[in-house]
Amino acid sequence: MEVEILSLSEEKALEFLIEGGAATAGPPIGPSLGPLGVNVPAIVEAINKETKAFSGMRVPVKVIVNTRTKAFRIEVGTPTTAALIVKEAGLTKGSGKAGSEFVGNLSLEQVLKIARLRLGKSLAASQKDAVKEILGTCLSMGVSVDGRSPKEILKEIAAGKYEDLFKAKEAS
Repeated sequence: MEVEILSLSEEKALEFLIEGGAATAGPPIGPSLGPLGVNVPAIVEAINKETKAFSGMRVPVKVIVNTRTKAFRIEVGTPTTAALIVKEAGLTKGSGKAGSEFVGNLSLEQVLKIARLRLGKSLAASQKDAVKEILGTCLSMGVSVDGRSPKEILKEIAAGKYEDLFKAKEAS
């Protein structure tokens, strides 16, 4: 009888949802990584360095550890579109009456900034499409853009008003 020996992967991936720049060696990170025999403080320091830009937001983080060599790498995800809008607009939460009551305002530049952050994680094929997604989320959260309803901005985009802006941003 022939026996096939399958090699087990030497990598173990652990996923966490942590506050940007504020990871600690306590739960959930420390107890999850400790049994793997890795340098937990070094991993926490690396996570905090990588997530510093998302301070105050919950960020998905994946830690991949080679169980043989104890080497690790970190993959930082992007916070949700809603979380990015809340941070940019300085809100605590969206409107309870979205569409009729606006609780915050973003500039079109801020919407573009969020779109660039989300572009790789969204289904949008272009920066223009990503902006449309962000505007849709703004609408559902009760956040205006340049003091106007996101619906107005969407109509202007469809009419080609911001084509030069999108071309300039994609080139940079």
